[in-house]
Amino acid sequence: MRPSPFLSPILPMLLAGCAASATRPVAPATAPMPEAVSAPAPASSASPGFEDPRVREIVSAVSPARVEHDVRTLVGFGTRHTLSDTLSDTRGIGAARRWLFAEFERTSRACGGCLDVRYVSEIVPAEAGSRIPRPVKVVDVVAILRGRSEPGRHLIMQGHYDSRRTDVMDSTGVAPGANDDGSGVAATLEAARVLSRYSFDETIVFAALAGEEQGLYGGKVLANYAHAQGWKVDGVFNNDIVGNIHGINGVVDNTTVRVFAAGVAPDATPAELRRYLYAGGELDTPSRELGRYTARVAETYVPNLTVRLIYRLDRFRRGGDQTPFFLAGDPAIRVTESVEDYRRQHQDVRTENGEEYGDLPGGVDFPYLAKVTAMNAATLASLAWAPPPPDSVSVGGALTASTTLEWTPVRAPDLAGYRVYWRRPTSPTWDRSRWVGDTTAITLQDVVIDDYFFGIAAVDRLGHESIPVFPNR
Repeated sequence: MRPSPFLSPILPMLLAGCAASATRPVAPATAPMPEAVSAPAPASSASPGFEDPRVREIVSAVSPARVEHDVRTLVGFGTRHTLSDTLSDTRGIGAARRWLFAEFERTSRACGGCLDVRYVSEIVPAEAGSRIPRPVKVVDVVAILRGRSEPGRHLIMQGHYDSRRTDVMDSTGVAPGANDDGSGVAATLEAARVLSRYSFDETIVFAALAGEEQGLYGGKVLANYAHAQGWKVDGVFNNDIVGNIHGINGVVDNTTVRVFAAGVAPDATPAELRRYLYAGGELDTPSRELGRYTARVAETYVPNLTVRLIYRLDRFRRGGDQTPFFLAGDPAIRVTESVEDYRRQHQDVRTENGEEYGDLPGGVDFPYLAKVTAMNAATLASLAWAPPPPDSVSVGGALTASTTLEWTPVRAPDLAGYRVYWRRPTSPTWDRSRWVGDTTAITLQDVVIDDYFFGIAAVDRLGHESIPVFPNR
């Protein structure tokens, strides 16, 4: 991916980021799925709590054994290169996508047909100098779990099922793609299995994408489809390379995961840039709030997994399938293991000077992959049960000792009220909050507007919270 040019000389200053990290010991993996889905008792109307026991059930239901089976099955297709065989029943990208479709359908049958499984595709034309030497049909495999009360709002979890060798144009040689990105696809399949046992207010989409290694085409295909269908995309969770714990620098880390969250979009208008410069918000874009929310869910529900927030679109001068969504204006993050071994990415399987190369299942730590999967599933569930975020949030209080916030009321049948968040500008996460009940305005006495950033979240009666919204006026 080539970095997008800045539209203003002030953007380099605005795009400064920070990251947070921590480590904790490994938790034992748990595999069984729950036999029944129970709703918790309503939380106190005074101040609903954030935790939901059903989300803990979801976390404990994720199985390391099942994600291992999925990764090994994907590797068994030999190569999943986007330009590889589409007719064989056992080898190539065609066999892989038919297996993925059948697996989503099997999950749907287990939940009484709750998933709408479909292929979403486009013909990508040949282009001189590109990684597409001939026209090719890029096919995404998509399973949709419809929301019961907010079906037009969508959350998307995805990974790419295509793979590659050292030569990105080699479509016939062995390209196992166990971690890149069999791990992300396995996580998506497992999240679909676990979450399909529940019903949610918002629609959740599970997607296995093709064409990533040839130019992020699968992400483009799904983003185009989503917007053509009129989806309101509330968040995209792109899982790409999420199963390794051994870094090329010798570091072993199975207790943290990186979440890449971009800031200012490259097509930001001069008015938007001026607002960022004088009112802040470049650290509080929708994608970055999605990253913060994911970090909070991991801390709350997933034992021994801490999110390291990276305020950047992706790794240095690299890209992923969250990019087309971000460029289209949707909140989108990339989830990636904390330490990478580049000898296991984009490499032919071989041994040189005693070192092993190639993306084989032995490079995937399946209990760690299960934890990352659980984090995704817990975040999807928390958001899909939450009310929509507030709109038109405004803030005032310049030259005074207090800060006043106002917002448009959220229309949700189970709305309990709102929570106000604030933090020091140097903090990567929301550190202070106040439950304000069912109101649309609040004045924080003796909280000086110049010293903090602010956000408003909508909360339902069971404590599910929307993503906090930074004041936009």
